[in-house]
Amino acid sequence: MSHPNIDSHQTLPVAPATSGPDAPASDRRHADAEMARVLGTTPFRMALDATGAGIAHWKHDPLHDVVEPMSHHVIMAYNGVTQHMERRNGRSVASGTFRPGVLIIIPEGSSSRWDIPKPVDVVQLYLPHATLIRVADEAAAGTSTNLLERTAHPDPITSRLLLSAASVLEGNRTLDALFRHQLTDLLATRLLAAHTSSPTTFQPAVGGLSPKVLLRAIERLRSDSETDVSLDALASDAGLSRFHFCRAFKESTGLSPLAWLRQHRLELAMNMLRDTDASVVSVAMELGYASQTAFAAAFRRLTGETPSDWRRRVR
Repeated sequence: MSHPNIDSHQTLPVAPATSGPDAPASDRRHADAEMARVLGTTPFRMALDATGAGIAHWKHDPLHDVVEPMSHHVIMAYNGVTQHMERRNGRSVASGTFRPGVLIIIPEGSSSRWDIPKPVDVVQLYLPHATLIRVADEAAAGTSTNLLERTAHPDPITSRLLLSAASVLEGNRTLDALFRHQLTDLLATRLLAAHTSSPTTFQPAVGGLSPKVLLRAIERLRSDSETDVSLDALASDAGLSRFHFCRAFKESTGLSPLAWLRQHRLELAMNMLRDTDASVVSVAMELGYASQTAFAAAFRRLTGETPSDWRRRVR
């Protein structure tokens, strides 16, 4: 947040004791809008869907302000310098140490005053409560979906998962949407298992997709239509929940739907680069990337080479 005229010792309002149902839903902003307001800047990177759910990477100045109630749960993974911080509401004061490997959870509808003395680098997940309920139902978990408030709480597994999200977005709408959906469901499962009032143990399921259902799923993934390759469409066509479809698909192929689609797009790119004279920018556009730069970065992550270098080597 940029507030150059505010002294960190100046008295600022303490957040009211509003949490969950105490804060009227009609008064809550989408998480991305409230974060932009309180941080006074724009995100380094952001990917949202129509509900406001998604992932954002923020780099902002020291923060001394109140975060108002939001319509999403906000889960944050910290990636900056180690520093002490405080978080207050009308009932209590929580302090902690921001460092890599810790998690911050702001449940939907809650409000608190934050005092963070140094610049912050953080990746945030905006999670609708409906997603938690759906994942719990799909997994037959029968657990509480009431997320606990966490302040610099140690959870290196969830932290690493969320931090990886910022660097994996590829500038390809289809791949990025599929990535967000899979990651959101995975993170929701982690949150239900470790950060609710009655954590649950998820029982592993076994068994993959039938050959016929697997073939239909692969045909959808090969489609050029973004609608066809959405996780909702893939799961619905298989007659499964998103949770169980992803598990069964990986059981059958050894890859998640996202990893399979990335591999398929990479093979298409290699064929075009090797067998045609299409420019790299044309290949990028054909495969749905927002720019040649985004395509080149994604290609290099998977192959270790730029598209141009790979083409020169194999021809």
